[in-house]
Amino acid sequence: MNQALKEKIIAESKKIGIDKIGFTDGAPFSHLEESLREQKDAGHTTGFEHPDFEERIYPQKIFEDPRSIIAIALAYPTKMTQKAEMIRGERRGSFARASWGTDYHIILRERMNRLISFIEKEVPHELGPKFKPIVDTGELIDVAVAQRAGLGFIGKNGLLITEEFGSYVYLGEIITNIPFEKDVPMESQCGECTKCIDLCPTSALLGDGRMNGQRCLSYQTQTRGMMPEEYREKIRTVIYGCDICQQVCPFNQGKDTHYHKEMEPEPEIVTPLLRPLLTISNKEFKDKFGHLAGSWRGKKPIQRNAIIALGNARQKNALPDLLMVAEKDPRADIRATAFWSIGKIMGSRLDESMKASLVRLSAHEKDEVVRSEIKKILASFSEQEENN
Repeated sequence: MNQALKEKIIAESKKIGIDKIGFTDGAPFSHLEESLREQKDAGHTTGFEHPDFEERIYPQKIFEDPRSIIAIALAYPTKMTQKAEMIRGERRGSFARASWGTDYHIILRERMNRLISFIEKEVPHELGPKFKPIVDTGELIDVAVAQRAGLGFIGKNGLLITEEFGSYVYLGEIITNIPFEKDVPMESQCGECTKCIDLCPTSALLGDGRMNGQRCLSYQTQTRGMMPEEYREKIRTVIYGCDICQQVCPFNQGKDTHYHKEMEPEPEIVTPLLRPLLTISNKEFKDKFGHLAGSWRGKKPIQRNAIIALGNARQKNALPDLLMVAEKDPRADIRATAFWSIGKIMGSRLDESMKASLVRLSAHEKDEVVRSEIKKILASFSEQEENN
């Protein structure tokens, strides 16, 4: 019965908008334990991971009698069919592709719930079918499940790479007590290629599918405090996430799918003007960006990243806005970031008016980190004066 049911599930998955589906057993992912502990001991984790090692490795810790795991993948677009309007003198930021359209957690849960409803209708109630759907905020490691279920292989960038869609897929899984014949896992096809490792701007990739999550630019754009200086220029004008290790992957070349309307990006949303983000209210932020996966950390990281992006873009007409933030924002890390951005835009061409403003603000500033950013600007200006 279960082979026939499996075939019905595969057919139904296509009808409800699931692009890939695979099946594996509920055995532990024991091979991951040593690696996970090494990552934690080395300080390579981000804090976004599920905290319980055993629950990440042993399905039976989170589900009674896990006989099978159904893995699914949904492909997302990589190119916009329309572009936002170019406005002279105004730079735009960008969200990484995985944050385009409706939050993928919502989409995945909807697809999995529909699939569960279908299976429940096909299986006699007296057999007691049970299910636990999981997305990437859950316990299991989705790329490990998907790889073992035959959806793709894990690349040297740590992402699942599928034959049809490359790594541009969202992953989810359903643990169940229904036994299914498992599919064949895929082995790595990266070979000698090291493009993702070589071109990662922060050397976050370790070469074996693992990464130092603390150094990943995607992680850095999601932190809420002061971004370490070594990462600020590297994010360029990206205000959420990072796509570099995907963009350079040979398996991703030419991959662009538009199967799901809810995943289509709105250009004005995913490439917003930077300057308005400096003064956006909480309500405005929620109304405009609340449906994106990239809004999950709230307004502050996006606002901070927009300030950094203005500095990286050297947008001179943003100086008055940045100076206002630097002077009046109640958050010290935001003030400090604004001063850093001012320094980037001004360079060594600090006029006397700006110098006077900085000296005045430094005298009144109580936070040492903020004062240090002001001192850096003034020191750079003084050095230039001496050289002249």
